[in-house]
Order: sequence, then C-alpha cells, then structure tokens
Amino acid sequence: MILTRRAVLLLLLAAPFLVLGTWAPALQWVALIYALLAALLIALDWRLSGSVAQFEALREHDSRLSLGADNPIRLTVRRRPGREGRAASPLWVRDEPPEEFVIERRILEGELPARGSWQGSYYVRPLRRGDYRFGDINLRWQGPLGLAIRQGHQKAGAPVRVYPNLLDVRRYDLMLRQNRLQELGLRNARLPGQGTEFERLREYLPDDEYRRINWKATARRHRPITAEYQTERSQNIVAVLDTGRMMQSPVAEIAKLDYAVNAVLLLAYVATGLGDKVGLLTFADEVGQYVRPQAGRGQFYRMLELLYRVEAQPVEPDYRQALSYLALQHRRRALVVIFTDLSGGASLQALLSHLALLARQSLPLVVTISDPDVHAAAGQLPADSLAVYQRAAAANLLHERQVALESLQRQGVLTLDVPANQLSLSVIDRYLALKQHQRL
Repeated sequence: MILTRRAVLLLLLAAPFLVLGTWAPALQWVALIYALLAALLIALDWRLSGSVAQFEALREHDSRLSLGADNPIRLTVRRRPGREGRAASPLWVRDEPPEEFVIERRILEGELPARGSWQGSYYVRPLRRGDYRFGDINLRWQGPLGLAIRQGHQKAGAPVRVYPNLLDVRRYDLMLRQNRLQELGLRNARLPGQGTEFERLREYLPDDEYRRINWKATARRHRPITAEYQTERSQNIVAVLDTGRMMQSPVAEIAKLDYAVNAVLLLAYVATGLGDKVGLLTFADEVGQYVRPQAGRGQFYRMLELLYRVEAQPVEPDYRQALSYLALQHRRRALVVIFTDLSGGASLQALLSHLALLARQSLPLVVTISDPDVHAAAGQLPADSLAVYQRAAAANLLHERQVALESLQRQGVLTLDVPANQLSLSVIDRYLALKQHQRL
C-alpha cells in the first residue's frame, strides 16, 4: 500500500496534539485516538479500492515490430462488467517490454472513468532483429477517498518478433498513393515519358518533344497527339548482401547489416511495385541464401522472411565465390546492388577483378555505409595523446575507404557511399535514376 499526499497530511495533523501533550498529557490520548482513526480511514480506503481483478488490461501493437524505428505500443485499461466505480480514479500503468528495447517513457498516467476505459501509448525502439517477449502490465490506482494507492499486475506476457524496418515501406507506399514522393526526396516512381514502352496517347503540350508526336493519331483527330512512354518493366534487380565481420560494426547502436537489410527490403518493395524482378544473394566466406529474381509482392514477402533470420558472421567476405556463384545462377543482364563495407587488401582486389567481369553483362552498384563517428573523430581537435591517435586512425580509415571507392569508379563500377540514416532512400533514388535513364 502506498499513501497519498492527502493521507500523509491527515496523519501529520496528530503532531500538534503530541507536542501539546508535553504540557497536557490528556492531549496525547487525543493524538493517539486521532492517529488510530486516520489509520482506519486509510485502511478502509485501501479496502474500498478493490483488487486488481476488477481491471482488464490489454496491449496492442503491430504483429511485426520494425527494427530501429519507434514502434507504438497501445495500452487499454477498463473495469470488468459489474465492477464499475462511482467516480473516476487516477491510474498509473507500467508495461514490461523486452529489456533489449529502448524506451523513454516507462510509466503512463491518466484517469480511469467510472464507466469507460483509459487508453495510453508509448514507443519502443528495438536494436536487433529476433524473437522477444513482453511481460505483465503493472497497475496502480487510487482509492475512492484519495488516501491509499493500491497496486497489482495483469498477466499479459506475449511473444513478439522484430523484423527489418517495415515502417519505411508503409511510409513510401502512403506517399506513393498520395503522389507526394518529393517530400521523401525521391523522384516520381512511375517515371512517365521515359523509355520505349508505350503507355498512352494524350493531347500535345507545348513542352513536349516533336519526336513524340504520333502523326497517325494526329491525322485522325485533327489536332496534335503525343505518344507517352514509360520505362520498361520486368527488368532484373539482384541485391547482394555481405554478411561478413565488417557488417557487424554498429552505427548509432544498430549494426550496418541491419541498415543494409532495411535498404534491400525497401528496394524490393519499390522494384516489384514497378514490375521489375528482384532477387537476393547473401554471402560471407561462403554463399548463404540465393533467391532467383521474380516479380510480384510475393517475392517481397519471401525476402522479408529470409532476411529476418540473417546474421553477420565473424569472417572475411569472399567476393570471388559470391560473384562467381551469381554469374552461374543468373546469366541475364541485371542491376546488381552489392551492400558491403569496403576495406583494403586482397578482398578489395578480389572485388575489383570480379566486378570488372560482372560489368561486361550487368550493371554493378556498390553501396557502402559511412560512419559519422569516424568522420567526427577525423575532424576533431585533439586535446591529449589519445585523441591524437584516434584522429590519425580515423583519417587513415577514411583514406583507405576513399582509395577503395576511387578504384571501383576507375573500373567503371557505380558507387554509393552515404550515412546510415540516408541509406534506404538513397538506394531507391539511385535505382529510379538508373531506370529513368535506361541504364538497366
């Protein structure tokens, strides 16, 4: 039992009688009787507040929580039928999310109506994919006299799965339907007016190219008619995902691999929505999983379930084996998007040599994640010897990375090096640009 401020003040009113009892002993008996009555009143309030069985507590959230995103968790508390109160009462609710989740607000406060329900929400941010479990819902409520606070818990343990970030996919889908992709920094996903695949006929506009005029339709309708084209569909996109040791390194508490997984899924969602075929290859020192390029939303969900279980391994990636395997499995031209973390040495030379062979038939794009902490360390003003070493090490890492990127670019390989929080949208924007300019 917890006493409210009103109960503490009620008990403190006995103090003056105790003090005056030094000169008038009869007042000490008055103080004792008063304190006893106050205690009985508090106990009565505790009894009238009822047990936790009078409440029903529910938790609602998405069946799949998204990695690295603020996922809303909604809580509802109501009194069970037949146990409605006479007045509203203050309520405190504390949920038990998995300890691995980041949560800023742990205790929710509100007022439970006499006949109704209380609803509140908070957000959790998972930092790793996998299976987790919520615990019980803890409740505190105040008695009808406002003197005692009682507490208990409702059994609400339930499993939950953390998937790659699906909130970005939903946000993209919403913006696409509302034709507001520019707010995300993306170009129009439909890409009208480009390519060679006929889409429709429409009336000529002053800024249309003359070569787009359809002269037969113009002659029939006796006014200029323009033929509009769209970018070709059913092109092949293959995401090649490095799961080696360098992808284990975290950026803002989340592994680089997880940022890459989120980007792969958003790329698959956008590309299948545009009618392209999307495939996947994961590798470390050996080839992991291979999904042959296919079209349709079903392919996106197949890749989602596969990437849910992908984990980084403490080994060096074998680019030679991965790209050789891909060349044997997929012989048609494709946009091959390789998500990796560049480092020097023999692994870079293997990547360069096999990308040169891959570029003869396909269009390779190497995507890497820059670390803002490394950039900050390289630009800091050293205050001691440790900071000097940190700055030198960071500058050396950035130099090696830049040399690797320039080596790829000299071989005619496309590169994309962006911060982690911009990775997904930057990959989509590059894909749409390549598609618009008919590079695929």
